[in-house]
Amino acid sequence: MSEQQVGKHKVVGIKYQILDQDGMVLEHSDLPVSYLHGGPNQMFPQVEDALEGCSVGDRVEVVLKPEEAFGQHDPSLTFTDDIENVPPQFRKVGMQVEMQNDRGETRMFVVSKIEDGKLTVDGNHPFAGKTLTYVVTVDSIRDATPEELKKGVDPGLPAVH
Repeated sequence: MSEQQVGKHKVVGIKYQILDQDGMVLEHSDLPVSYLHGGPNQMFPQVEDALEGCSVGDRVEVVLKPEEAFGQHDPSLTFTDDIENVPPQFRKVGMQVEMQNDRGETRMFVVSKIEDGKLTVDGNHPFAGKTLTYVVTVDSIRDATPEELKKGVDPGLPAVH
């Protein structure tokens, strides 16, 4: 029996690290996260392409420029206000708050800075503006079920991106 390889309609379990351009680990998963290769998934296409044909135990590294990943940092998504205008429960760096614009669209913002009586929230993804290296190891490969082929795979853990 031949060894399975990553390909279309395979459910692939991966372990990964996301590194910044200085090699610092920004995110990692030591527990396998699954996705449907070639089907509905949240994998960056460049990472999925690099995994094509891999076997269990294989490791790939893919470098993504900001425009290939989370985009450039958008200053228009950063707002600063007097801390007194912000409810007390949000007056801590790292707190998340959902905001809505006049068109009814919502976006999650994170309190990124508090200083000199001012609080700043940022609606950019934390990795926006960064060149990232994805280091991915194939942990498992299996055939997808008919249900997974239609809807994709619920990894039970955060998606790779």
